[in-house]
Amino acid sequence: MSLIEPYLSQLSHVLAILWFIICWAGYSRYAAWKGRSTACLASVLHLYREDWMRRMLLRENRIADANVVGNLERNAGFFASSTLLILAGILTVLGASDRAVSLLADIPLVQPVSRGLSEIKLLCLAIIFVYAFFTFSWCMRQYNFTAVLIGSAPMLGERDVSEQERKAFATRAAQVISLAANQFNFGLRAYYFGMATLSWFIHPWLFMLVSTGVVLVLYRREFHSDVLEVMVYTQTPVTEPLKADL
Repeated sequence: MSLIEPYLSQLSHVLAILWFIICWAGYSRYAAWKGRSTACLASVLHLYREDWMRRMLLRENRIADANVVGNLERNAGFFASSTLLILAGILTVLGASDRAVSLLADIPLVQPVSRGLSEIKLLCLAIIFVYAFFTFSWCMRQYNFTAVLIGSAPMLGERDVSEQERKAFATRAAQVISLAANQFNFGLRAYYFGMATLSWFIHPWLFMLVSTGVVLVLYRREFHSDVLEVMVYTQTPVTEPLKADL
């Protein structure tokens, strides 16, 4: 039985990382597919961005619109810089993996593993946050593109620009903003699943359970959150019937 236990332990870690990949990639594909036919945060916010761009074309002063884009870009920049700090911490722990393994071994309920496996876990965690950095940095660039689009937007009362061109510009600008927001969303998902990867250092089965829980949390917030219900709700004014004079 003692000869089989190491193989079972290795198998549990392989199953855990495979389940993690299935949860992450599977949910991303499912959310993109379901969002085409069901109201979700991404689809509803895209409609609001189209309204935003159409109303921007009716304003002569676009300073407020540029400030909004700048704030969105700063949010992505904050996460990008935070990701670099997290990567620095992971690389520091990787350089002192022996001490990290000994510290984890003293924690109750933590499955003892070899130094090599611990380093693999840290490398996987580093890869996740490297991916997050690239998504946030690409998000920042796309918000830069949006600022350029706002600067090139046709002015109110410009006669040589047709109404069709204005509508096409609003649609195009809203799509660029939505692409940037999608990259920001991908980066946040990397943070969610990066937090789930921390449970792998405790036990592979816990890692699988937490990965499943992250999918449920993401699905709940994307498709059934309270804020989504508020954004899709449009109050219809009720007209009271006229009362007959008695």
